Amino acid sequence: MSLSHKQKRVWKYVDEGRLLKLKSYLRKHRDLDVNFSQGRRQRSPLHLACCRGDDAVVRLLLKHGADVLQRDRRGDTALHVAANRALKHGKTAFDDLVVPLRESCPEATNTSNSAGVTPQDLLNWMKNKETAANMSRPPEVDPEREWMEKLFGECEDEFCETFGVYDADDFLPVDDDEEDFGDWADRIRKEYFDKKHAEAQRLAASSSGWKKRKSKEEREREEQSNKELHERLQREHEEYLARAARKEEETRQGKKRRYDERCAATFQGGSSEGSKKLSYSDIPWPAPQGTVQEMVDVMLHGVDRKDVPLFRKLLRKQQALWHPDKFAQRCEARLEEKDKQRILDTVTALSQELNRLAQGLRT
Repeated sequence: MSLSHKQKRVWKYVDEGRLLKLKSYLRKHRDLDVNFSQGRRQRSPLHLACCRGDDAVVRLLLKHGADVLQRDRRGDTALHVAANRALKHGKTAFDDLVVPLRESCPEATNTSNSAGVTPQDLLNWMKNKETAANMSRPPEVDPEREWMEKLFGECEDEFCETFGVYDADDFLPVDDDEEDFGDWADRIRKEYFDKKHAEAQRLAASSSGWKKRKSKEEREREEQSNKELHERLQREHEEYLARAARKEEETRQGKKRRYDERCAATFQGGSSEGSKKLSYSDIPWPAPQGTVQEMVDVMLHGVDRKDVPLFRKLLRKQQALWHPDKFAQRCEARLEEKDKQRILDTVTALSQELNRLAQGLRT
């Protein structure tokens, strides 16, 4: 059975690990059933999230009614997949994936797949494997360092999502609850310092008597050490944000450059009957999968909007390029019939947004 448009969107977000987009989309479509299957393996979105080891997406899908007992083509449940991942990656995968699935559906632990194997069998093998490897186990990772690296890794992954990539079909507005990159990074930093502060308070409460016996010199050394740690983390955080801002600017400049090149190739390539037919994806949209506002931002990137004469000049150039009548004269005969109306509707929306900006300059 083919998937609906909404189900394809959910699958895409899970596959790409786009937690915030998935969360926003499921919030907008609360009646959407996430228990569908996809592909030759007949996996559900929950199966896919477990395969990727994405514990945040797993918990979000469970919150929205994902069925832990749903089976794929081999009869495996999502808990089978999670247990297999735990066998390969150890306790971290167990805590991130197996624990929430087992808490959500305890009976899945003893559910057999087509081969008669249960998740509990796999977990037992995991215990045996840990016992056998006990003598050669590597030193434990510092949990504080691991926690901080995980948070900053998530921040890096979120930023590396291609700038301006949203859904083209219906131009969904950006959800007000979504965090931009700066908010995300600031929140991560705040969480880290809150965690360190809570730990310090706990230690202080448990050892107040010992602390009173500390010498003045020891207290001063400790305070200096904490101050240096705070300054170092603050400095690293600021450097990280600076690097991220540079990456974002490079991405924006690359989009603008590709847009200009595609416009020249498409609109200056002639409009004879023998020219190549243009589908929706062949049109040089500034942000092919973006909203109208994001497309306009790419068009006008690089010009100071406070420089009104220069900004008006660039704006007029784009207005002429995307004026519906002029676009139709250049390209209508070359448009694929199946995409024609969608293309013209998007051109009209772009023209209206550009006209709105031009009107604002006159008021």
